[in-house]
Amino acid sequence: MSTDAVPSLDLYIEAASEKKALNLVVLDVGDLTSIADAFIICSGRSNRQVNAIADSIVAKLKKHKIKPLSVEGTGEGHWVLLDYGHVVMHVFYEPVREFFDLEGLWADAKRITPPTGKKPKNGSKTPKKIADI
Repeated sequence: MSTDAVPSLDLYIEAASEKKALNLVVLDVGDLTSIADAFIICSGRSNRQVNAIADSIVAKLKKHKIKPLSVEGTGEGHWVLLDYGHVVMHVFYEPVREFFDLEGLWADAKRITPPTGKKPKNGSKTPKKIADI
């Protein structure tokens, strides 16, 4: 993943963190698919929190003139998908996230360490820092 394709994931991560998104994982999928360069996956403890996280992301990024190409799933609040083209954000209700296990489906993707310094769960993969991409 080049920094030209994704100028900064920090803004996306910051936006999700403002509403206390849980278990944030960033996957570098650029070498595995043409869908996006990065997936950002996080969770909420309720459908209300999931929708609040998604709304916060859209509002914060809109202030920086970044608008989603598509937003899906806000009605139920179980899995909200925010498509920003090069970045696709998945905001899950925690039990739904466990059921669909996107991290498992994309196990070959490199994990990127969020700026909080917390290392994502990634098995034996060595995480990248955002500044390294």
